[in-house]
Formats: sequence, C-alpha cells, structure tokens
Amino acid sequence: MGNLKAFGIAVGLAGTSLAASAQSSVTLYGSIDQYVNYMRSSSGATVKSLEDGALLRSRIGLRGVEDLGDGLAAKFQLEGGLSADNGTQADSSRFFDRQSWVGLSNPYGEIRLGRQNGPILVRGGYIDYTTRTLGSMINNFGVPSRFDNDFSYISPRVGGVAFEGHVSLPESPVGNHPLVYQAALDYIGKNYVVGYMGVRGRPPTNAAVPKDVVYDNVYANWLYGKGTVYLAFVRSNNSTSTAVSNNAGTILGNVGGYNAGTNPDLNNFYNIYQVSADYQLTELLRVGALWGKIDDKSGRDRGASGGSMGAYYALSKRTTLLALVDTLRNATNGGWRPSGSAGLKTTFTAPNDINGRTINGVQFGILHRF
Repeated sequence: MGNLKAFGIAVGLAGTSLAASAQSSVTLYGSIDQYVNYMRSSSGATVKSLEDGALLRSRIGLRGVEDLGDGLAAKFQLEGGLSADNGTQADSSRFFDRQSWVGLSNPYGEIRLGRQNGPILVRGGYIDYTTRTLGSMINNFGVPSRFDNDFSYISPRVGGVAFEGHVSLPESPVGNHPLVYQAALDYIGKNYVVGYMGVRGRPPTNAAVPKDVVYDNVYANWLYGKGTVYLAFVRSNNSTSTAVSNNAGTILGNVGGYNAGTNPDLNNFYNIYQVSADYQLTELLRVGALWGKIDDKSGRDRGASGGSMGAYYALSKRTTLLALVDTLRNATNGGWRPSGSAGLKTTFTAPNDINGRTINGVQFGILHRF
C-alpha cells in the first residue's frame, strides 16, 4: 500500500511540474501483456497457465523532460513491473524495479544516473523476429537487462553509427565493489544493420575464481522490403545449475547483482547461434520464424536447440494479438526452459521434466500499450 501511495504522490507531483512549465512534459505510460501458455515435456508433464510478459512485461511508468535551453535538457524515468494476471508488483521489495534514473542530454549525447535498461535489452529488436522475447533461443539462455547504481553515456547517431557505454557499482558485501561494464556499438545503413553488445561482470580482488562474467553478442540484419532477416551470435559463461535444472541459474543476475568470483562455472562457456526472419503479410499481420542452438563448449553436453513460428496482428497502434508455437530440445544434460519477456511463474520445476527433455509449447496472447 505504501508503494502505491508513493506512486500516487509521484503522479501528483508530475502534474504540478507539468502545469508549472510549458517547456516541460511528463508522460504516464504502461503496458498490459497477458498470454495463455501450454507446454508439454517429453517426460509427459504439462503446464497450463496464464502468464505475464510475452513481448513486454506489464508495467507502469513516468518519464519526463525539461528544456533547459541551448540544446540542453533534463530527463527522468521511473518504471515498475507488474504481474497483471494477479495484480501484484513484479518485485515486492521495490516499486520502480525496472528503471529509476535522471539524466541530461544535449546534441553531443546523453548521460544517465540510476537503475536503467542496458544496451542488450534495448537492442532486442535487432536480434530476431520476436524482439528477443518469447520464442527466442537467445532469450531462453538469458539476457542481461539492467543493473543498479548505473552511470551511462549514450551518443547521438552520426553517419549511421551510435555508441552506448555503462558502468555499474553494485552494492555488494564483498570487497572492492566488483563492477559491471556494458557497451554497444552499431551501424544502421539503408537496408542493413550490424552491431555488437557486451557485458563484463568483474570479480572482486583476490576472488577464488578470478574470472569475468562475459556476455558478447554480435548481430546483422538485412531489410529486404516487407521483412527482415536476422543473424545473431552470443558467447557467454553466465549460466549455472540449481536444484531445478542444470541451467536454471545465472552467475551475474540478469536484472542486478554482481560477480562474487566464487562460482567455478565461470570457466564454462556457451556459444549461441540463431537465424530468424519475418515478413509483413498485410498492413496489420506480421509473421516470423527462427531456429537457434546453444552449444556447450565445456564438453558437458549441456546445450540445446530449438525454434519457433509466430504471428502478430495489430488491432491498432496500441493493441496486438500474438500466437506462437515453439520447441526447445535439450541435449542429454541440457536444462533449459522457455521464457518470455518476464520469466514464467508456472513452469517445469522437476529436474526429470527439464534435463535432457524436449519441451514443446503453444501460446496465445494480447498486448495493450497506453
């Protein structure tokens, strides 16, 4: 209740600020994303559920800008995730779990201070037809999304080229405050896009396992008229086992945390290969497909392969219907599970239903933005 009251006060203050200056703007925005999910494991187990976040995690937020003159502007964004299927907050410990930053921008770029989306999350539309969400093998591996105490610089696009860099200082109990670095560089041409995005999670000094968490992603797009072909490659060691499966955890959290330098799985790398394409069948209907492979380079046979086909129908600029079929085929010791923009709340939790199993799924949903 206290979080909702605080949000109401923030909305009230935003309205006051908007009335005080004609050169300032504050926007209340959000999305509601719900889908019906059916999955079947080759073990015989099934999952039937209503889930949140196939494409966009349900959320509510405020963003604003104030024109300070001479091309300088102040900006802010506050955004909290929701589980619209049951009305609860995505993170019960904080309302603005997704973004809470303030920044300055001018013609030379933008700086931001606070919790914010990183370049890997922001550039998901370059990765595959799903915008790297439900149905994407790269998404099933896991995507570093945002970190606390983050300082960033985002350049303007000059000659088709843009750069983005982040340094985060996690509030960790281990010494020397291990840092998280993020960077992206891309080029947008007339009918193609190429780019790189990466993360390094540094361990503390004198760590038992003195290895960085690594996530490197290169991609290329070909825009061929009414559609796009997407090629993407990821190399990462950010996966570890849990009591649920051989690949159910991360060493550096995808939405915060730090590398404590204690997990021997830092020595084990995966290569993820993925090819995808989409096509605008009509003005309102887009279809797409992809296939990908998670290759375990450690020789433990913890990889997987899989793909999906999907259709997206725009009822309006704000409302989209979606339908997907997908498959994930775990190798003998692979323990991967499907995921959407938000992790599935109802999913397979018994190791026998995951490790070495094939998981097939069908999903139908609706996304509304406001």
